[in-house]
Amino acid sequence: MLETIPNWHPALVHYPIAFATAAVVFIAIGLAYKNRSWAMQCLMTGRWMLWSAALFGLITAALGWFAYNSIGHDAVSHAAMILHRNWALGALALLLALASWDVWRSRSGKMPSQVFLVLLVAAWLLVMSTAWHGAELVYRHGLGVMALPDVHTEQDTAPHNAGEHEHEHTH
Repeated sequence: MLETIPNWHPALVHYPIAFATAAVVFIAIGLAYKNRSWAMQCLMTGRWMLWSAALFGLITAALGWFAYNSIGHDAVSHAAMILHRNWALGALALLLALASWDVWRSRSGKMPSQVFLVLLVAAWLLVMSTAWHGAELVYRHGLGVMALPDVHTEQDTAPHNAGEHEHEHTH
């Protein structure tokens, strides 16, 4: 498996994305329905999701740093890597700040506020932008892939349009 995955960043990067998304959803539901008996469970689940997003954000940032320094790339993809890294650092900083604030608030028995939710949504948007730029590195620049398929033939050097290719798909 280590031969096919040059680093662990792509294997774990989806955890902070999923946890940050779940944190927004559960905290928003908990705040919107705070008078319901189950709302406190939603808020607590959202808190755990936020804390997990921050923890896995740290892990994937460290693994991303390893990937940044170990994946071969050209000048254009290097600029894209810098952009992805900068979005990631901003997202991680805000996730860590919110998680720390939430741990402090939970120790004093306070629940997340509307302002906290707005900042959490902002952090989530940063995470999603980071994910978008990371996907661009793979799908637009081909970084971190072992090989790309040869979509050209000797007679035809233009890429085929979607749905117009010469082989059959089996189910």
